Amino acid sequence: MRKLADVEEHFAPQRTSSGNLPDPEPLLTALTRGVLEVLAGVREPEQLARWLTDEPYRSLVTRAGMAVRARSAKRQAVMRPVYAIRSIRHSAPADGVIEAVIIVETTQRTRAVAMRLEGMDSRWRATSLSIL
Repeated sequence: MRKLADVEEHFAPQRTSSGNLPDPEPLLTALTRGVLEVLAGVREPEQLARWLTDEPYRSLVTRAGMAVRARSAKRQAVMRPVYAIRSIRHSAPADGVIEAVIIVETTQRTRAVAMRLEGMDSRWRATSLSIL
């Protein structure tokens, strides 16, 4: 008879080696675009949920809610953001882990998006996300 802990471990997210994962740059670019669109109010955060673990997803939902309230208080319309990704730098501190910073230039300012990707269930998922 299997123990409950063995069953739970079987269904928990399974770590994936870097060799079994795709190039992370397309995901870094797409997630950065998606996050900026969520904060601008033109994309729903649920569309990014599959690529984020619980903590960064909750943080993004909270920050998006604050952005909605700020736009409402200023009576600003929702507008698609205009930006350019200036650079993507990433390193692999461990197998199945990528830490990256993406520099994004908008019409008003330059921002940095810091992200940590971990290989889980044969795909990359963001376990940490910060917009500076």
